[in-house]
Amino acid sequence: MGSPEGIEAALAAKFAMLFPHLDERQRRLAIGAEARSLGHGGIRLVARAAGVREGTVSCGVSELESGEAPLGRVRRSGGGRKRAVDLDPGLRPALLALVEPDVRGDPMSPLRWTTKSTRQLAAELTRQGHRVSADTVAAVLREEGFSLQGNAKTIEGAQHPDRDAQFRYINDQAKDFQAAGDPVISVDTKKKELVGNYKKAGHEWRREGDPVRVRTHDFPDADLGKAIPYGIYDLTADTGWANVGTDHDTAAFAVASVRRWWHAVGRDTYPRSHRLLITADAGGSNGYRTRAWKFELAALAVETGLEITVCHFPPGTSKWNRIEHRLFSHITMNWRGRPLTSHEVIVNSIAATTTRTGLTVRAELDTALYETGVRISDGQLNALPLSRHDWHGDWNYTLHPQEHRRDGVLPIPPQNEAGPGRGWLTHPALTGIPQEQWDSLVTELAAARAAQREADLQQRRGGDRQKTPAAGLYPGRRPGLTLVDRLLATILYQRFKLPQVVIAPLFTVTPVTLNRAISQTRRLLHDIGHSIEPAETPLATFDDLTDLTKHLGISKPEIKTASY
Repeated sequence: MGSPEGIEAALAAKFAMLFPHLDERQRRLAIGAEARSLGHGGIRLVARAAGVREGTVSCGVSELESGEAPLGRVRRSGGGRKRAVDLDPGLRPALLALVEPDVRGDPMSPLRWTTKSTRQLAAELTRQGHRVSADTVAAVLREEGFSLQGNAKTIEGAQHPDRDAQFRYINDQAKDFQAAGDPVISVDTKKKELVGNYKKAGHEWRREGDPVRVRTHDFPDADLGKAIPYGIYDLTADTGWANVGTDHDTAAFAVASVRRWWHAVGRDTYPRSHRLLITADAGGSNGYRTRAWKFELAALAVETGLEITVCHFPPGTSKWNRIEHRLFSHITMNWRGRPLTSHEVIVNSIAATTTRTGLTVRAELDTALYETGVRISDGQLNALPLSRHDWHGDWNYTLHPQEHRRDGVLPIPPQNEAGPGRGWLTHPALTGIPQEQWDSLVTELAAARAAQREADLQQRRGGDRQKTPAAGLYPGRRPGLTLVDRLLATILYQRFKLPQVVIAPLFTVTPVTLNRAISQTRRLLHDIGHSIEPAETPLATFDDLTDLTKHLGISKPEIKTASY
């Protein structure tokens, strides 16, 4: 048996040829016989094909089942109950006024803000004085050429005047790189996925009545969190790479994904290449206005020796990015109907994605932490070895593999000292730690933090460091808090129970940044086996801290507190 639409079309053609030769009762019997042969749902299907009420089809079925003898007479043409639209000439225009687009309809109509089902349309028409049923409303709408329609994504919004020219420029750049044997990759972040036993759109073959049981609510699991697949599609090799992150979708994460792809796949596939072309969307973690994206790419260029060219798609054209329909769509199809219960399931599902045209995909889990809220100063940006192209230099630019001061101007900050104006916080009466123990604690903590940071960087790179950091330069963004600052903030929080919103202005950072620093420092203190002794009297406000320093005879500079 074919689809319902095909059966309806076949019956409509059959009735069109047969009905002119039958009287009214014979028509009822014919459509009743068809409905019985179709079984469940046959009455509605036959009624639509024949253009009659479902009640008429039901009458035909009843007459067949009753076994009554022929009546011997036929009702004259035009006999029977008149249709509602014939008895009420105002019904049809009133119905059409209700289903017109809202801008042309009655702004005071109760249906303006509700779903216009046939039942609600019939109720509104009855309220206006047109007594009608939902089935009649549906029949009239079909006569007028209406059908149930979904939304169609066709309006792209305002288009940049150089949109098409940028597409041509990207195409020319890609052809030039491919002709020279250099890699061309398309990058983007796929939609974040909840990790856990949650409903996943789509269907899988299972025994009838035995679906996969999933949670009724999609609240994120505090332990499993989310998965952030960052994809890289090699246009020439038709291969995909996915770096599945667990922290945040930042510019550092995006560049770390490109770095992992290059070390694991790219440099082996293109051993003689010294150039790389990246095509990316206009926004997001790899957007053309994201300073950190350029900043991290400059470091990658120095590390790999690659000249990295980036071409961004114009705003509002992300659907034309090759990775969307060459990689992401196939990943979505591959895990449809399958709950993503763990990061392992996600990684394996992505890695198992293939197509008949030869696409292969590799995937890895990235558990590194990526700090949010990273700011790149004008000095840092201007120090980058970046050359903008003549055509739309904001969208098209090249980062050269040249050493540069990544902090723009400043050398490594002294990590074993407190920040400017915060030395008074290191007084033993406040820390509860004698000076000789303090120095050894800071040294031990610095070693633990260096090991932790190198482990995170190795996780981001996907391998060992290729080059030694330039001497005298901080290998990354200059931190706002020194190591001692982090330790002092942790002591104030744990020893004196001082709220973080009170501590944050002392270190000129936001409470969110302070919270992250304290959490990391507490883990390091736990790793080295050091515990902070609580004070006898907790503090609640900045004034409480000021009074305590006066009582202890500690001199401190005037501090202007700020609120966040």
